[in-house]
Amino acid sequence: MKVKSFGTMRRMCVNYSPTRKELLEEFLGVSIEGAPDWPSETWKDYLAPIVRHHEGMRRLAVGSYGLVPRRHIPPHVKVWDTMNARAETLGEKRSFSQAWKQGQLCLVPMTAFYEPNYESGKAVRWKIGMADGAPFAVAGLWREWKEADGATSLAFTQITINADEHPLMRRFHKPGDEKRALVIVPPAEYDAWLACRDPELARSFLRDFPAQAMTAEAAPVPPRGATQLSLL
Repeated sequence: MKVKSFGTMRRMCVNYSPTRKELLEEFLGVSIEGAPDWPSETWKDYLAPIVRHHEGMRRLAVGSYGLVPRRHIPPHVKVWDTMNARAETLGEKRSFSQAWKQGQLCLVPMTAFYEPNYESGKAVRWKIGMADGAPFAVAGLWREWKEADGATSLAFTQITINADEHPLMRRFHKPGDEKRALVIVPPAEYDAWLACRDPELARSFLRDFPAQAMTAEAAPVPPRGATQLSLL
């Protein structure tokens, strides 16, 4: 299979494939009744599903990818990205600290995420997922926004950790750059993560996922706009 070089067209570390709606009920035990559709691949400001705890139960919600959506950045302020939150600075960065300290934790369900691999000498898009092909969930934060029309919307981010020593995730990003990895939460810890309200205890969940349970392969670059369904 011929795989396109990613080059400088887009950034892959902020792109993933959310779990399909019809799989979420079985995978996470949440109701999908009334949930809107979402794109087959997610990029900045796209709608995508998250799972939160509400009254002791897992609840599905749909939010905008990036804790600070572009539409909420004032016109005179330089745009910055908030799709990934570094575990090391969660409690310090203005974009993330309030959600972190208030325990606004969520799971971000997906079937794969995408990273640049430079082993060929150029950036090639790779797809990373579970070795058994099963969907999985990544640790995230959520927050609410008040929209211009008075409605309330949700936005979310994914949490990342250093991966310089991870057998698989250290293969991605430019040579010499720090390696990062999403925090994949083991299924047995889903409810404990969602219910945690102590920031220090929550840090115990932010650790490497076993490389032997993961798989990675080169993947084609989708045509620009081909996966976009709607933006919030």
